[in-house]
Amino acid sequence: MIATYNNPTKIIWRELSKRPVLNDAAIIPKVQKIIKEVQSNGDKALISFSQKFDGAALVTLSVTHTEIENAIKNTPIDLQSAIQLAFDNIYKIHKAQKESGKKIKTTPGVYCWRESRAIDKVGLYIPGGSAPLFSTVLMLGIPAFIAGCADIILCTPCNKNGEIHDAVLYAAHLCGIKKIFKVGGAQAIAAMAYGTESIPPVYKIFGPGNQYVTTAKQLVQNKVAIDMPAGPSEVLVIADRAAVPEFVAADLLAQAEHGPDSQVILICTHKKIAAEVEAAINIQLKDLPRKDIATQALKHARFVIVKTINDAIELSNEYAPEHLILSCAFSSTTISKITNAGSVFIGNYSPESVGDYASGTNHTLPTNGYAKAYSGVSLDSFVKKITFQNLTKKGLENIAKTVTTMAEAEGLQAHSNAVTIRLNHP
Repeated sequence: MIATYNNPTKIIWRELSKRPVLNDAAIIPKVQKIIKEVQSNGDKALISFSQKFDGAALVTLSVTHTEIENAIKNTPIDLQSAIQLAFDNIYKIHKAQKESGKKIKTTPGVYCWRESRAIDKVGLYIPGGSAPLFSTVLMLGIPAFIAGCADIILCTPCNKNGEIHDAVLYAAHLCGIKKIFKVGGAQAIAAMAYGTESIPPVYKIFGPGNQYVTTAKQLVQNKVAIDMPAGPSEVLVIADRAAVPEFVAADLLAQAEHGPDSQVILICTHKKIAAEVEAAINIQLKDLPRKDIATQALKHARFVIVKTINDAIELSNEYAPEHLILSCAFSSTTISKITNAGSVFIGNYSPESVGDYASGTNHTLPTNGYAKAYSGVSLDSFVKKITFQNLTKKGLENIAKTVTTMAEAEGLQAHSNAVTIRLNHP
């Protein structure tokens, strides 16, 4: 029986928006110990952690050219075709995000503009665990390639035989990634942040992961930038009488099967919808290969019944979901009221699964309420924006008085002098 709340008052909305997370106080010391071990012992520590956590007895951490070639041969043709189509769509979306760097004349003789420069060294973390997320390789590797990042490092856990899933290596090959390492978990984040004998340090780390990976990313921010604090997956569905209960149930289960700490939320306008969705979940759940995982996640699922769609959107904005699905009547006005969400899927025929794989939008998104302040990964995530200005002598004359007046009012005479000395120069 999924926990259901009937017209809860706004006072308890914040309580309903809490995520099922482990106790940070217990996680942080464990992750700190892993990071320190990697800093002190480099590759030796990584090999030891691979044995401990993945059951793999590794001699080296690098994926060889031969392993990549074999993975390409072993990836089924139909899967190769699917990955290629997804690649093409994701490429189109991210290529279109390039900025032109248009020059703006702010004052006669004063020209300002902004240009993008790739982050030279980036690290991509690809979760392994119970599912090989080769789709994440595309979501991170494609914008890194388009941005022109010179050094792209990929870390992902291997299986007990020291192998990485063929499709992960195939997707990496499509993205032009050659530096691939058999390292997972918090130790991979530490390696990319501080460097080891095999793995060079990077300037920014990307990729989702479990709460240990997320904690590690947050702890190394004094050394390296991160994309966002992306953790366990979550979806929120807003439904009214226009919804198809079977569709909604499928969307909720699609997130629940990610992991036992995933969260699914349904906000609907009628009790009957909640009942029909739960009935559909019970039917569909029986046939899922990962039904045990999904069942665990459903233990902290929530169904909330509200009076109107506007109430639903307001509660959704408070929750700030990673994925938001509108299985309801909608309009441009409805959509404009959505202020906090990682990615939005509109209408009965826009399942969240298409965003995970092939529609073209990026699936690396803020979770745990961070959608209130963070965007999902995009081309912008892999570049820095540098501003430029170029003034003619006449341009400097045109704004000189403004600059000197402001500088002297702040007591910064040298700033004023830097202007007047130029104007007085013969």
